[in-house]
Amino acid sequence: MSSTDIQENFHLFFDRMNLEPQNVDQKTNLTLHPEVGEGYVRRFLPRYDMEVVVSDYTFYRSQNISLSTKSPMVELNFCLKGERGISVQGKEHQLLPGLCSLQFMSEMEARFEYVGNEPFHILGIGIPVSTFHQFMEESNGERSIEFGQVLGKQSFRIFQEKLSPAASVALQRVMQYVNKPGTKKIEMEIGVLGLLSMAFQSFLLDSETAAVPLSKRDKEKITQAREIMLECMANPPSLPELSRMIGLNDYKLKTGFKAMFGTTVFGYLREKRLEKALFLLQQGEMNVTETSSAIGYTNTSYFAEAFREKIWSQPKRIRETFL
Repeated sequence: MSSTDIQENFHLFFDRMNLEPQNVDQKTNLTLHPEVGEGYVRRFLPRYDMEVVVSDYTFYRSQNISLSTKSPMVELNFCLKGERGISVQGKEHQLLPGLCSLQFMSEMEARFEYVGNEPFHILGIGIPVSTFHQFMEESNGERSIEFGQVLGKQSFRIFQEKLSPAASVALQRVMQYVNKPGTKKIEMEIGVLGLLSMAFQSFLLDSETAAVPLSKRDKEKITQAREIMLECMANPPSLPELSRMIGLNDYKLKTGFKAMFGTTVFGYLREKRLEKALFLLQQGEMNVTETSSAIGYTNTSYFAEAFREKIWSQPKRIRETFL
């Protein structure tokens, strides 16, 4: 499948919206017909197999737009404002502010519903199935996840979750590229790849945990272990110490924790440490060294590297942004 196939899906959708071309250069700008509403759609092609669409518009009256997709594709959406309903095969879905939505679709019939006089702002990223498969390949060439495996017998599947702090920062960066004149395609591509990577990791890769039989009491103890780690974030107990504190053997703690929370005990602690670091830096009251110490990192350089991997930005840059 070529890139033009997924672009045809976008062409069909925007044709239904009664959009008018404004100008065409490295991006395409479209505006709503003044009798229908106000606002715009901007389309970017960071590379041949990737389309980025930023929509910011308001319909004067409630609208239902029907669409038959022509080609299978994967689409990642970040809803920034307003809401949109999607009806596929009798099932209703909602795109709501603050949600990240990963959608897998084959050829299907869909209806999109908009509320009149409600501003709607969304960033969408579309890739063909061939590119998704390329992204899912491991270093040895094997592929653990297939498009058809995700869809099963359905023609549409959607994963949704609240936007994480890391994804929020990466999204802000991409929106800056969208609005900055002269942005190079490589800048946009790197930013978009970061968003795709985080979404695939969260929705598809972290969820591959074997079922572990846990009693209600086991779950309560494992939840207690999580609370202890959060309370003692700067100086956490070792795994054997944590096991003794909650009265559960370390094997059941390790396997049960991963089954319940999708990661290891210390993987979870690392994520929460870095999320707290992001919060502290945004407050602007601590410098990078103080923030590193507050969350339990004794080596500031190691903290900065871990922060950059998670948040896709240097901690110093985050702090300067919010001062």
